[in-house]
Amino acid sequence: MTRITALPTDLVRALQDGGPDAHGQIPERTVSDGGSNPCRHCLQYIPEGAGMLILAHRPFPEAQPYAETGPIFLCAGHCARHQGEAVPEVLERAPDYLIKGYSAGHRIIYGTGIVIPQAEMMARAEAIFADERVNYIHIRSSRNNCYQARIDRE
Repeated sequence: MTRITALPTDLVRALQDGGPDAHGQIPERTVSDGGSNPCRHCLQYIPEGAGMLILAHRPFPEAQPYAETGPIFLCAGHCARHQGEAVPEVLERAPDYLIKGYSAGHRIIYGTGIVIPQAEMMARAEAIFADERVNYIHIRSSRNNCYQARIDRE
């Protein structure tokens, strides 16, 4: 059994309250155009006219060769963290995603990465978790490589 895991609330609150991003910069504050600005905390699209943050995020505990850093969006105001087993809104629109497994040491497990149709993503995640070396899976944009969320075992 697997679940989609959003960014931790304590990390998001620090950023929403003006804390520095992965590059040590204060997140940019702007207004959503209502397009495709997915918040990585509530895992919903940020509504048109709502405040949002643009920042650099490294979804790893420390810098190391496999610790990719890239841009993400967050709601500027406090939002509720995504909970539950349903595929969240932000993962329903794209036709496919890049998923890849990581070890407990936060290193890519080679052979697990694949661009896969959205409808097949969670079943493929279950298959990737059959490899005992895999501790968690990242979901990334297949077109821009932006971090979306992670998949964990339940």
